[in-house]
Parts: sequence; C-alpha cells; structure tokens
Amino acid sequence: MNALYSLIAVLVLVAVAILGVQALGLQLFFGGILPYFAFAVFLAGVVFRIQRWARAPVPFRIPTTCGQQYSLPWIKSSYLDNPHTTTGVIGRMLLEILFFRSLFRNTRAGVEPGLKRVVYSPSLWMWIAALAFHWGMAILLFRHLRFFLEPVPQVVSAVIWADGFFQVGVPVFYITTFAFLLGLFYLLLRRLFIPQIRYISLPNDFFPLFLLLGIGTTGFLMRHVVKTDVVGIKEMMQGLVGFHPLVSEGVHYLFYTHIFLVCVLLVYIPFSKIMHMGGVFLSPTRNLANNNRMKRHVNPWNYPVKVHTYPEYEDHFRNKMKEAGIPVEKD
Repeated sequence: MNALYSLIAVLVLVAVAILGVQALGLQLFFGGILPYFAFAVFLAGVVFRIQRWARAPVPFRIPTTCGQQYSLPWIKSSYLDNPHTTTGVIGRMLLEILFFRSLFRNTRAGVEPGLKRVVYSPSLWMWIAALAFHWGMAILLFRHLRFFLEPVPQVVSAVIWADGFFQVGVPVFYITTFAFLLGLFYLLLRRLFIPQIRYISLPNDFFPLFLLLGIGTTGFLMRHVVKTDVVGIKEMMQGLVGFHPLVSEGVHYLFYTHIFLVCVLLVYIPFSKIMHMGGVFLSPTRNLANNNRMKRHVNPWNYPVKVHTYPEYEDHFRNKMKEAGIPVEKD
C-alpha cells in the first residue's frame, strides 16, 4: 500500500501539470514562475540543513572502524578502513562518495533450503544498480547544461559526445539514460519484490523513486517519442537564467510536466532522505581520523570533578591499609 500511495501521488502531480497546461493555459506558471520558487526553497532548505549539521558539536572522535587501528609501527594498520591521518580520511571519503565502497562491501544473509543454514553473500547487483543510477543521474544533469549555457562549453560537448558514442538510434540514445533508468527500476523493484525490504519501506521511500521515474520517463518521451521544439526549450531555459521568463510556442506539454516534477523534487529534497548527498560530507563516522591512541580527546562538556589521586587516597587510608595487610608506597 505504501508503494500504491506514492504512485498515486506522482500520478496526481502529472495530472495537475497536464491539466494546468492543456486546460488552463498555465505555461508561464509551470515554466517561468514555479522554477524560481522551487529553487529558492531548495537552496534555503539545503543551507539550513547543512548549517544545522555543521553546528552540531562533535567533542570526540567517533569514526566507523572497519579495520586494524594504527598503534605500533610493526603492526600493519588499515589505512583506508581505519584512517589515522587526514590523507587517509580524504581517500576514504572519495571511495565512499564516488564508488560507494561501503555498499560494495555490503553482505546479505539468506537461508539456503538445501544447506539449512545461514549463508552470507555480497550484494553486488545492488552496488552496480546504485552506482549506475547515481552516476547516470550526475552525468545526465551535467548534459542538461547545454540548455542553460550559450555557447555550450567544450567540456559539456565532449561529455555529450562520449555519452552517445555508440550512436544508437535517431536521436542518439545516451548511455547514461539507459544506466539511470535501469538502475532506478532495479532499486524500485528491489523494494517491491523483496519481502524484508518491502516490510520496512515507507511512502517516503517509494515517493522519490516514482518521482524520479516520472522525470526520466517524461524526458525520454520528449527526446525519443513525441516531437517538441528543442530550440524553444533552450530559449525558455536561458530566459530563466537571465531572469526573463518566457513561453515559447511549439513546446510540448510533456516539457511542463517534466519541469513541474523537477520542481517538486527540488522542494522535496531538503526535507527527505535524499539530503544524504550533503550529509555524507558531514558524517562524523566518516570524516574523522581515528587517532584516539595518538591523541587524547577531552569532552569539553565534562563537569569539573575533583580528582582523588592515589597518594591522597593512601594518605587517607594508610593506617587501615596497613591493618589489612595491603602494601603501601609510604610508611
């Protein structure tokens, strides 16, 4: 039911955009006014969440330790899994952010009927799908810069050429489009058909998947199925960048549906789990070096407590310690 509620919510959003454009003629609202509001909410929400996380005090080191900690020189330590230097932390963060290293090392547990025991195996398909989805979306967004910039930077043109290197179909079918949609479908089907994951999945787990699927589907249809004015779309996007919103004739209504779903996603991101894209940089379990054996970290919140040293303890109880036969340092 959680998946059904999320799907209905996305279909309602699609219907709102289509009816607003086709029946009410709100092209300027969906294509020229709403994007400013969505981007303002997105920017303000992201800044608020980031500064709130950044202000959270971290009085001592709490990194996730998945390997041998650095101690004695002759004991080999795990430089990336348990880094003790800033360089090691940077390497660990790069592997995590760019290649999802922790997800690659993730294992799943299952019971094989023949063996009747728990068997652990890597979740490689999950890692591949997540990598394809995230990298595909990142490159796809980078390719969209051609609609906002004129002239188009050479680096953007180079990425577009490399993405469509195989030149399959007319217009060219981009590799990242395939990777994005395939990875997204896998992540969605995984939540729908694996009972354990479906049981813990909430509507806010399904909603962004259906929303991204709607964005990808409308973009795919505009490029490969319906006919729309690409030049008109670029004029509208450059008008948004120049704070001169306009409506171009010949632009298909799917474009307004596409941009409306993008606006909904922008507004949704700061209040959802998708903010992990910014939170991963501020996670104290990832971005701290584990140098607890090299440096003492004192909690600044500790209440000042009067310490009772051993010499003071012995001075206080020396006679009783002697009577009990407990050795003392001073007679």
